[in-house]
Amino acid sequence: MNKGLAIFLLILAVQSCTAQTERTTQPVVGGECEGCEAIFEYGSRKLSSVDTLPKFHETNPKLKITGTVFYKDGTSPAENVILYIYQTNRRGIYETKGDEKGWALRHGFIRGWAKTGKDGKYTFYTFRPGAYPDGREPEHIHITVKEPDKNEYYIDEFVFDNDALLTKERRVELENRGGSGIATPTMENGLLIIKRNIILGLNIPNYD
Repeated sequence: MNKGLAIFLLILAVQSCTAQTERTTQPVVGGECEGCEAIFEYGSRKLSSVDTLPKFHETNPKLKITGTVFYKDGTSPAENVILYIYQTNRRGIYETKGDEKGWALRHGFIRGWAKTGKDGKYTFYTFRPGAYPDGREPEHIHITVKEPDKNEYYIDEFVFDNDALLTKERRVELENRGGSGIATPTMENGLLIIKRNIILGLNIPNYD
């Protein structure tokens, strides 16, 4: 091996070790989060503050999820925050088409991404999901957050206040990560609407 190549490989090794040390010593915001990296699976799409999930148009009851993402002070709108949601179909299944890759193998294809603008607002058009076929969980929509300067983390799922499976015991178990995910749907022009404001860092471990 010539001397120049040896020096180059040594530099790469040192840089790799340094980067690995930085990753392992930096606290992970939000703790363990299986599947949170799915938030990066939007590919080459240019994200906006509004997204329409697959099967919205042909599935009832249709649902609009909207709100504002705030910084931890609870009043300042947060810009450039990516939100990722995924859910079951009306039968309570994470539906797939058969050609999925990555986390879509488990999350299915009924999922979406939004990115907040200067006003911090976000909107998803979807439909009310079904509970798991075994009835062990209330109807819910998973949500993951990615701030520009922090790792991705999950917050409380969207759940429905009028869901019989959302018992008193289950309500007590909720962590209120990012604020309460319990939503009261209202009907407007044939569309269920739930509003939820998200507060970054609220009840999130290791959040500065």
